[in-house]
Amino acid sequence: MKKRVLAMALATSTVALSGMAQAEVKIGFLGGFTGGIESLTPAIFDGAQLAVSQVNEQGGLLDGQQIEMPTGDTTCSDASAASNAADRMVNSEEVTAIVGALCTGATIAAANNAAIPGGVTMVSPASTAPAVSELDDNDLVFRTVPSDAFQGEMLAKLLLDKGIEEVAVTYVNNDYGRGLSDAFTAAYENGGGTVAENLAHEDNRADYRSELGTLSASGVPNLVVLAYADTSGQTVLRQAYESGMFTQYVGADGMVGDSLVEAIGADVLEGMIATRPGSPDLPGTDMFIEQAEAAGIDPSAVFAAQAYDAAFLLALAIEQNGNAEREGLSEALRSVAMEPGEVVLPGEWEKAKELIAAGTEINYEGASGTHEFDDNGDVPGVVVEMVVEDGSFVSKGEVNL
Repeated sequence: MKKRVLAMALATSTVALSGMAQAEVKIGFLGGFTGGIESLTPAIFDGAQLAVSQVNEQGGLLDGQQIEMPTGDTTCSDASAASNAADRMVNSEEVTAIVGALCTGATIAAANNAAIPGGVTMVSPASTAPAVSELDDNDLVFRTVPSDAFQGEMLAKLLLDKGIEEVAVTYVNNDYGRGLSDAFTAAYENGGGTVAENLAHEDNRADYRSELGTLSASGVPNLVVLAYADTSGQTVLRQAYESGMFTQYVGADGMVGDSLVEAIGADVLEGMIATRPGSPDLPGTDMFIEQAEAAGIDPSAVFAAQAYDAAFLLALAIEQNGNAEREGLSEALRSVAMEPGEVVLPGEWEKAKELIAAGTEINYEGASGTHEFDDNGDVPGVVVEMVVEDGSFVSKGEVNL
């Protein structure tokens, strides 16, 4: 009997140890799977998932634990939905960290109402508004994408360089639209351009003809739309075209999606100009492109590279922290992302694990940048010009100061 009990105990212990080895570490993903950027979100999620699959295939986290990535839908524009999704991540799913959110308002709501109170580190690959920098976040909110304070400046310079010296502007009335409009307007006017009209509009409405009438009264043929490709931005452009009010359309990252071109018509948007965050010419950029293409992922998709970096960085931080706890993770994130340290590139998970185990400092240089976080958790970045040609947005290269 004693032998049988001992054998049962050993078997139970073996099963328990086996279960521990296959335990999961949860890194949540908050995205706008419905709403203003629903056509962009799947590719962003794919970028994050690529990082997760590489970690899991190369030995996993810590003692062989696998990363699981539960998802939450913020709808992009509904603060309550974002707060509820984040609350589920923090308190029900009990995630260690979060990739996201994507839209700025969603990130701010998720951070203030769930992540910061729960001590959860967030890394957004797409929230670009300057308001994110102003969060009282206990060093828990980071982003792998540059602030719109930079993108607005680059968009202004791009238009002025093209000889476009007068514009009418409409922006979605939220943190993203206001922040980008303010940055663009200041830089454009400082550079000698004229903003003949600057008008906010509410998202998710069926009719913007009143706003367009005010904008067109300026007589300026160039319309800048700072909004979302799947909601107000699309409707504004369609109604502007139907009314014959403008001849040149301009947008920013929230408008860069081929779904916009398909919805309105390639002939209508041919020559549309836009900007979006891009990736610098670094070794990690080429490695990510190769790895993404091998996995059947579009490496040029908006924010896909930034999402990859957000997920890979959080995995590195958990490994550096030595456990799957939330405490100490933001400090570990800064440690693995920033100089000094031996450089780790996209996909080099096994190398990173060995270095961390040996006590060697590492410095991740990623798919979308080097990610040297400042005091606000912001990074320097690259902005690229996009132009609609033959039915799709095509990159024309980096916009330089």
